[in-house]
Amino acid sequence: MPSIFPPYVQALLNPSAYPEVPAAIELQQTQMSFIFLTGEYVYKTKKPVNLGYLDYTTLEKRAHFCRQELELNRRLCPAAYLGVVPITESPDGIRLGGKGEVIEYAVKMKQLPRDRMMDLLLPQDGVTPSMLGQVARLMADFHSRAATGPAINPYGSLEGVRTNTDENFDQTFKYIGTLIPETFHRLIKEYNDRFLSSNTALFNSRVSNGKIRDCHGDLHAAHVCFGDTIYIYDCIEFNDRFRYCDTASEIAFLAMDIDRYGRADLSDSFVKDYISAGGDREMQALLDFYKCYRAYVRGKVACFKYDDPYLKDKNSILQEAQLYFNLAYRYAFPRPALIITTGLIGAGKTTSSVSIGRALGCSVLSSDVIRKELAGIPPSERHYEGFATGLYSHQSTQQTYSELFRRAGEQLEKGRTVVLDASFMKRSDRMAAHKLAVKYGAAFLAVECVAPDEIIRQRLEERSRAGSVSDGRWEIFADIKKEYDPVTELAPDEHLILDTASSSGNIPRNFVNLLINKLNAA
Repeated sequence: MPSIFPPYVQALLNPSAYPEVPAAIELQQTQMSFIFLTGEYVYKTKKPVNLGYLDYTTLEKRAHFCRQELELNRRLCPAAYLGVVPITESPDGIRLGGKGEVIEYAVKMKQLPRDRMMDLLLPQDGVTPSMLGQVARLMADFHSRAATGPAINPYGSLEGVRTNTDENFDQTFKYIGTLIPETFHRLIKEYNDRFLSSNTALFNSRVSNGKIRDCHGDLHAAHVCFGDTIYIYDCIEFNDRFRYCDTASEIAFLAMDIDRYGRADLSDSFVKDYISAGGDREMQALLDFYKCYRAYVRGKVACFKYDDPYLKDKNSILQEAQLYFNLAYRYAFPRPALIITTGLIGAGKTTSSVSIGRALGCSVLSSDVIRKELAGIPPSERHYEGFATGLYSHQSTQQTYSELFRRAGEQLEKGRTVVLDASFMKRSDRMAAHKLAVKYGAAFLAVECVAPDEIIRQRLEERSRAGSVSDGRWEIFADIKKEYDPVTELAPDEHLILDTASSSGNIPRNFVNLLINKLNAA
């Protein structure tokens, strides 16, 4: 064990230091804690750090905040928080709960199943709207019972929120140019200032309506576990100011984090269920503002982690910071976008379109569906016609694209992002889509899906067996490939290539991040 760790940390890696003598110990850490997992229990100690917004520098303070952590988390998660245990040192060594001088304290918790944590389930498609509906109702009930009043209200007032946002920008100033672009720092700050200045009445209403509460304070996906019951744990105990907030800010926090995993559809579902359970429709006017604020806070926390000598994977921390700052910028400037797919049949366009739609929380329009609607044919009815004949003649294709563009225009006119799932084989059709985006002041991006011919052949054969809206098949692949116009007409910032060869149904998260970066820069 590296010598930079305190002696008690090294000692607690020995199973004999525990009353239950576990078979193995796993050490994890955050910027402010050491966490020991024993299989049955978790013991969490606090690092002797002063980060400005928290102070754990003395044993007395760490003992106090361990007790605070236990008491506050039992509001939402009573079954998991078991007690506060002293760590002692005697001639026999360092023990948990043993005899001797108390040298540290640990919060003792039930170890929750890691594979049921929301942050692991989201990338695996393991979270459903129904599961999030349960979380929403749990949070609505918790918020209805959480403390409020004169001592708490100022933290959700206009000036209280301004204090928090100003602090964010001040504390990230030194990271400009390394972890956050200067333009993001400046423009997000300007957005925050404008929103606060023009919404005084809204913030006053939130206070007068009792919406400022003693909340969880750190409600993101890693703190929700779908076990034998729903566990929402690890609330903020170290600073009341970060826990006292508008309930809209708390819900925006988890909604933002679900967005981060490319599931804006689930994020929207969660918010709707919360509003339905609690009746707080006013919060919708604050949602993007608080999403921006919460994303920026998480970016700031990543900046602080970057400076932590105990945390060695600086590249991952850098990527985390950039991801959150990109999200914050997107909420501050939610420009609509027209995203099209292009590529050969079987290249993964429909799967990619659905994934992008989920990631951005926007609608997807399918040329295959529209083509059959116009012809009065059920979507599942197969039409094995020759290349460029019948349902797939030039005239039918042009009618399909005209209707596709008409429906896309309706979405863009309302300020909504839309994905067009189509082949866009011809350069002229891609440029027509580009012209449509320009007409409505929308960002434009073409996602070109590619895969080796052999993989495409396998997909098309499987599609024929399983059934699909698409009528594409291997027999016409060569003809389509000859007719496909290579994408040479678009600027680099309007064109992304997605290799779908190893796709298992979802586009990679790093591609979603790249896509968002492109849209932010547009």
